[in-house]
Amino acid sequence: MGALRAVLGATLGWMERAAWTDERLDDLSRRMDAGFDRIDADLRELRTELREEVGGLRAEMGGIRAELRTEIGGLRAEMGGLRNELGGQMDALRTTLVRVGGGVIVGLVGVIAAVLVGG
Repeated sequence: MGALRAVLGATLGWMERAAWTDERLDDLSRRMDAGFDRIDADLRELRTELREEVGGLRAEMGGIRAELRTEIGGLRAEMGGLRNELGGQMDALRTTLVRVGGGVIVGLVGVIAAVLVGG
């Protein structure tokens, strides 16, 4: 029985220490409120930083877009110039082919005429 009383006494003693008084509950409430206040402040700070970073990224991307537009405009102008140059070269090639083809036809007609006259 003495051992049982000792165990029960220790258990009851522990329970008395673990009892939540109004003062302890108020203290816990204040600590939790303070913790949530810190978390709220941290979240506000993170949101502010995120807004600033996103704003910086938007500005940077706007600059990159402008640069790309300039580069693409330059490439379009260069390609237009190459297209015009290629068109001129194709016209010159066509003219050359017509002249050579015409010369071949005139030569063949001359050979046929010589064969017929000589023949």
